[in-house]
Amino acid sequence: MPGGKERALRGRIRSVNSTKKITKAMELIAASRIVKAVGRIGGARTYFREMSELTRELLVTLPSYRPALTRTEAATTVLILVTSDRGLCGGYNSAVIRAYEEQVRRLDSPIELVGIGRRIENYLHFRGIESKVQLNGVTHLPTLDQAYSLMRPIMERVDAGEVGRVVVISNRFYSLGLQRLEETTLIPVDTSAVVDGADDPIAHFDFEAEPSLETVIDTALGQLVVAEFFGLLLEASAAEHAARQRAMKNATDNATELVRNLTRAMNRVRQDAITTEITEIVGGAEALAQGEHAMSGDER
Repeated sequence: MPGGKERALRGRIRSVNSTKKITKAMELIAASRIVKAVGRIGGARTYFREMSELTRELLVTLPSYRPALTRTEAATTVLILVTSDRGLCGGYNSAVIRAYEEQVRRLDSPIELVGIGRRIENYLHFRGIESKVQLNGVTHLPTLDQAYSLMRPIMERVDAGEVGRVVVISNRFYSLGLQRLEETTLIPVDTSAVVDGADDPIAHFDFEAEPSLETVIDTALGQLVVAEFFGLLLEASAAEHAARQRAMKNATDNATELVRNLTRAMNRVRQDAITTEITEIVGGAEALAQGEHAMSGDER
């Protein structure tokens, strides 16, 4: 019946409008968090640049020394997969999963997994894959302590010769409209990039180190790796918020278009009902008029 169909359409419009309010609110929240995340990225980049400069000076002072973090004797590769704890962020998490599957097909060496975020945890659990370490509640607001606590045992295993490579698969933040999935090799550290990465000429210093200059270099390289990893977590966090803002904006726009189409359909149903009622009234009036005319003819 037209009346029942109109009521059903009204109910759908109310439901879509309620969903639209939620997606719009989530879009605004994600936009506000992007600003904070970008500010933290700037601070982390300054810290990383200063650590790179210090490590550069130390490496130049002792060029013959090869720290453990620069060697790749061990065959085992540690893959750190950075995803989000929540969904509703488009293809942010699926891109990390696809890159992981490609790494598995490409690598011949043993692989150990470190999962960050509930999305990769759910994926690995569903596939029956065991991760060496699983850490949740990080990408929303990463801290340097979290980065250090995760990287410290891995670097200890590198020093012990158990791990040769550490690769991070995460989304990198470049701008509000551009985020890209990248695979970053944290270990072995590319010392040539550190030494040649600065624009200024290398300044030579004479260091007196306790207990030894080699120990200071190892410590500086470890801090550099942690700083780079922390920067990757911050960029992944900003990329997640940007992806969620974009996904929620698309959902809001789709809800607006759906409400428009439902409103048109409801108006057509209402118009059909009105037309049907008018037709019935006119038909009834004509039938009544014909009946009265027939009665008057019989009387004559």
